[in-house]
Amino acid sequence: MKKINLYSISLGIALLLLLVVLGMVLTGNIGSAGPYMLLFFTTLALGFSGYKSLNGMVFTTMIFAGVSAALYYPGLFTEIGNVKLTILIIPLIQIIMFGMGTQMGLKDFAAVFKTPRGVLIGVAAQLMIMPFVGYGLAKVSNFPPEIAAGIVLIGCSPSGVASNVMAYLANANLALSITITSIATLLAPFLTPLLMKLLAGEFVQIDVLDMMWSITKMIIIPIGAGLLFNRLFKTKWLDRAMPVVSMLAIGIIIMIITAAGRDSLLDIGGILMLLVLVHNLFGYGLGYGFAKVFNMPEQDARTIALEVGMQNGGLASGIANSLGKIATMGLAPAVFGPLMNITGSILASYWHKKPPKSQNPETS
Repeated sequence: MKKINLYSISLGIALLLLLVVLGMVLTGNIGSAGPYMLLFFTTLALGFSGYKSLNGMVFTTMIFAGVSAALYYPGLFTEIGNVKLTILIIPLIQIIMFGMGTQMGLKDFAAVFKTPRGVLIGVAAQLMIMPFVGYGLAKVSNFPPEIAAGIVLIGCSPSGVASNVMAYLANANLALSITITSIATLLAPFLTPLLMKLLAGEFVQIDVLDMMWSITKMIIIPIGAGLLFNRLFKTKWLDRAMPVVSMLAIGIIIMIITAAGRDSLLDIGGILMLLVLVHNLFGYGLGYGFAKVFNMPEQDARTIALEVGMQNGGLASGIANSLGKIATMGLAPAVFGPLMNITGSILASYWHKKPPKSQNPETS
């Protein structure tokens, strides 16, 4: 009973803090609202953690707390001494990919032969249609070239571990979700650079071979190491620890990018947020509709919707950083990540309350 009261009190305090923040915004004192905004998101996350229906929003809420801190106190997240914190981005991506590798096995790839239609539909929609959606949004954005290229980069990126979590919460086909993520991720070192050259070449100069090598270092090598580690050791504590470590790494990456691109983000943040939200929602609709056109079961349609709508913002950030454009090309991935988690959580919660009527006979 005391715990419930604590969580309820936290939500009440969060509401009061929100009113304070709104009051400061309306009176033109938004520049002084930083501490109250941080406290708002922190107490909101604590309140959410006490309720099963809201628990899935805790990570996203803490991400917003981190983004607020990076916007109000960017100096804390740009450099320490003479060391720029952007050097942490690629190692953090490699840690996330290593964690993905430890969760993978030959059974994930064997699932391609069990449900080839679902995998083909999911990967095709994700890596053959969404890049062109990103390109279309970049063209209409009228943003500076490097920022526009970041929108294209989101479209050219595979899905990540977040889509697997949402598939689990949505009563979707988790095995299919993991397989699509794995296949799309392993194709990314080859397809993403080619797609970026084709679609983003008019915005920024793209060296295909250099980008292939950069993505290989971020994906293939750490995933391979994770697969090998899983094969040799199979430690349960690592299975429990890596999801937490991965979420922490994603949060740090988003804060670093937000701080690095703070000025540009303040100028175009609202429009950029709208464009990446359109991209995200269109992906859900495309994936679900595409699956239904091919008569996929409801469970698989949900899976493909989440896979197509939720791109790997962390990987996109790493690519932008490898090109030396983290403060410009990296902005779209930084905005996309938190928004994707919010919409994904809402969609997963809605589907969780509506169990699919039938299960895919190929995977049951």
